[in-house]
Amino acid sequence: MSLIPSFFGSRRSNILDPFSLEIWDPFKDFPFSSESQFAKETSALVDTRVDWKETPEAHVFKADLPGLNKEEVKVEVEDDRVLQISGERKVEKEEKKDAWHRVERSSGKFLRRFRLPENAKMDQIKASMENGVLTVTVPKVEVKKPDVKSIEISS
Repeated sequence: MSLIPSFFGSRRSNILDPFSLEIWDPFKDFPFSSESQFAKETSALVDTRVDWKETPEAHVFKADLPGLNKEEVKVEVEDDRVLQISGERKVEKEEKKDAWHRVERSSGKFLRRFRLPENAKMDQIKASMENGVLTVTVPKVEVKKPDVKSIEISS
């Protein structure tokens, strides 16, 4: 019998009972343990995934926001060229007669911020939401190619 709980897949975590199926939480008695209200409120923050790609015409941001509609999401731009995507995923109401076996979907507020480059057209930003994916398109300022004038070489 090991005195150190296994972190590599063993379901036995109670060192006194080798057949225990309880999951060992080393932070159980800490004020901000995994079961605390703080952890539950910030769990959605970690799960909000955003892709940012640059095309020749624009910067395109895509955020996975399953289960949310456009009224629950805010897209804002601050004066110092910062794109901010925020919102809240509400907690499902608990019924007294329901017995929850597992809660894995995150809930709570989320916030992601991105500093936009100098070539962003701040006044032409567009956002759309389809099938739980938010797409924010930030057009780029066209880079004017320098005029090249050929000069004939005389002899």
